[in-house]
Amino acid sequence: MRLLVVGKLDGQLSAAVKMAMTAGAKVSHVETVAAATHALRAGQGADLLLVDYDLDIAALIAANEAERIRVPVVACGVGADPARAAAAIRAGAKEFIPLPPEAALIAAVLAAVSDDNRPMVVHDPNMQAVLKLADQVAASEASILITGESGSGKEVVARYVHQKSRRAAKPFISVNCAAIPENLLESELFGHEKGAFTGALARRIGKFEEATGGTLLLDEISEMDARLQAKLLRAIQEREIDRVGGAKPVKVDIRILATSNRDLAQAVKDGTFREDLLYRLNVVNLRLPPLRDRPGDIVALAEFFVKKYAAANGVPEKPLSTEARRRLAAHRWPGNVRELENAMHRAVLLSVGEEITEEAVRLPDGQPLSPADAGARAAQAASFAAEAVQRSFVGQTVAEMEQQLIIDTLEHCAGNRTHAANILGISIRTLRNKLKEYTEAGVAVPAPQGAGAHAA
Repeated sequence: MRLLVVGKLDGQLSAAVKMAMTAGAKVSHVETVAAATHALRAGQGADLLLVDYDLDIAALIAANEAERIRVPVVACGVGADPARAAAAIRAGAKEFIPLPPEAALIAAVLAAVSDDNRPMVVHDPNMQAVLKLADQVAASEASILITGESGSGKEVVARYVHQKSRRAAKPFISVNCAAIPENLLESELFGHEKGAFTGALARRIGKFEEATGGTLLLDEISEMDARLQAKLLRAIQEREIDRVGGAKPVKVDIRILATSNRDLAQAVKDGTFREDLLYRLNVVNLRLPPLRDRPGDIVALAEFFVKKYAAANGVPEKPLSTEARRRLAAHRWPGNVRELENAMHRAVLLSVGEEITEEAVRLPDGQPLSPADAGARAAQAASFAAEAVQRSFVGQTVAEMEQQLIIDTLEHCAGNRTHAANILGISIRTLRNKLKEYTEAGVAVPAPQGAGAHAA
């Protein structure tokens, strides 16, 4: 993990830095919030900012957001003044670390807040076969396309490939193509020059340059628009990029990994994805099975998440009861590993007694897992489909039918946008655009319900 420390390196903060380095972080340092934003804008990557709470954390986060730089902040300070710690959290800090530091607390907070502490936990033969292929191709320079359902662990596998590659000591940079608006994604990837467009107040290094020497992950590549696909294809072929507003190309040395939860071959047939770009990206395909097809991983992953969130929340680690294990293994986990992680985080917080029992392992709506969950959910889905077939659309326009189908599907998925998009066979971006249109027209749109409802 890359840690950027912001503040004066006095005795206590210096001690915290040494502990973070012992925990495996690669540490760099600046003294002011302005210097931090400048360093990030200039391409000095960071996965986490550790900031003295005497500094203006709100201004730092606002300046980063204005540059579309999103790096989580952890505040720290001597004396653990409750008012200043609370102010730092309100300003946008994810956590607070009191100084003088404790090594275990620093390691736990860094692991919980950063996004790269996700080791491979693999016991099931189906997933072991995927890792065997990943090991074969990791040392090469080939582009790899990693496919699978949302939440199945595509980015974790991408990080695994990077760590096994000859570029492991260099940056691993991830860009979520679905989360960044189309008109901003080009600048995010390729950077821009000062004055290239309104709001471009200084040169900004893009993710291609930030990843030079290392690996660039294009997450959910299927959501990239056709014009930008052409520019990406050229960048991959020529190993050079053009900053927005730039006068000359910039050479880059990166390896490309990409992920998708959609069928890109079908997207090519539909005319929404370039065939030549698919060939460039899909030199090797790592297809991840959903969690329901790798049952040997479920309990092992659950135990890993229990350990992780017990440490992060400062509570004792407890074993899973026999019945809890049985119910975890019986559940189909439509949200895959991400849903399981969410459930185990909740279970760590809700459990009482010496074990984590089945009563603590609950779904986002508060219901406990049941061995009959899979069958009940399948019956519910069948009932929903039958009701949709029976609905009379006579006298409605195509647009009205489409709207009704989208709203019904969203209600069925308890407001979960990702699940609804998968059922409808459209991209999450298309769904969000449709919902925005409906909301602006005064149509009631189901809101996400419960933890994890925004999982993508």
